Amino acid sequence: MPTPPPIEIRARPGQPLGMPAARFLRDYWQKRPLLVRAAFPGFASPVAPDELAGLACEELALSRIVIETPAAAPGRRRAGASRWELRTGPFAEGDFARLPRTHWTLLVQDVDKWDADVAALLDAFAFVPGWRIDDVMISYAEDGGSVGAHVDQYDVFLLQGLGRRHWQIDATRTRFDAADFRDDTELKLLREFAPSHDWVLEPGDLLYLPPGVPHHGVAQGPCMTYSVGMRAPSQADLLGDFVDHLLETLPEHARYADPDLAPAHGDGEIDDAAIARVVQAMPWLRVAASSARATPDAVPLPVLRAWFGGFITRYRSAQLVAAPPRPIGDAAFARAVATGASVRRNPWSRCAWMREGRAARVFVAGEAHDASVALARALGSRRDLPLSDVAAGRDLGVVRRLLDAGHLALVRTRRRGGSR
Repeated sequence: MPTPPPIEIRARPGQPLGMPAARFLRDYWQKRPLLVRAAFPGFASPVAPDELAGLACEELALSRIVIETPAAAPGRRRAGASRWELRTGPFAEGDFARLPRTHWTLLVQDVDKWDADVAALLDAFAFVPGWRIDDVMISYAEDGGSVGAHVDQYDVFLLQGLGRRHWQIDATRTRFDAADFRDDTELKLLREFAPSHDWVLEPGDLLYLPPGVPHHGVAQGPCMTYSVGMRAPSQADLLGDFVDHLLETLPEHARYADPDLAPAHGDGEIDDAAIARVVQAMPWLRVAASSARATPDAVPLPVLRAWFGGFITRYRSAQLVAAPPRPIGDAAFARAVATGASVRRNPWSRCAWMREGRAARVFVAGEAHDASVALARALGSRRDLPLSDVAAGRDLGVVRRLLDAGHLALVRTRRRGGSR
């Protein structure tokens, strides 16, 4: 097994990365962290702390202040032990006078757009396409200042500009889910942080972190850090903007069409022929027959089916079904089932369904429910549905959820003939 490249090196004359750019891109870029000592030897910060504070007072500058209230017990390793406060700019000069003596950080985005000397720092990163570079953010922190242990989803170069900062990273983990982050602060901070590497950076030192690497930096005395961040739009951002762009090019007459429509069964089923027409109506969209056969540029057919069922059953206007004041109780629901009460669908609640093997997926006002084909047909074709016709088990659970959401309502059944 080949030896992995070192995680800490010293810069060489004419090579701020300590190696040719091609080797850095091959061995480190979006693969592993790298600390380069003296990447910018003799570095002198082109922006002074008071100048950064002045920029944070500008109306158009994007600025934040993060204040940490440390845990009372020293030495605690839990990332969630401290309390955090986030303030957003623009700030007034008096705001800085009222800050605590320690444990706060000022962050200002896009300083390269305001200061030519800061913009000149980007020349050292010309090996990255210019359109990938987002901005240079500068942070100033008093002793103990930090923004907490966190994860960035983009590449970042952290250049120490003034003073010293203690950095810790966890190079062993890059994937997290929602439960890994604290829910008691506006900052997206990790609940737990177990560092694998630990350094103190001096002015001119450069730390590169690929996306997803947890890191935590704490100022040791007054400290400034220059953060060169890359622009890495999420798939959701890309798709959303592309759809907006696409919408501008589509004529009004380009619509879903079904000139080959066969007689329906009157039960609201969205059959395979309808899904095929949906695919035809979106010719720019590649659709794979299944999730297993999907490629990065193709939408799995199950995903398209689930989307269309929700889309076509949401009412086109702003009319929303109101849920009843309180959910139906166990006793009331059991009594309704036992007495053969009927349920009636709210006229604002559109209903359709699709086959899923031997079962069905019912879509009501955009929400999906797994049910039997029998219940799906009944909900799609009948105005009133006696609960005596609903099979026990999952189908009754679906009916109850629809009652609680207001899509169904209980109605009294009338006896035929005789007196009351």
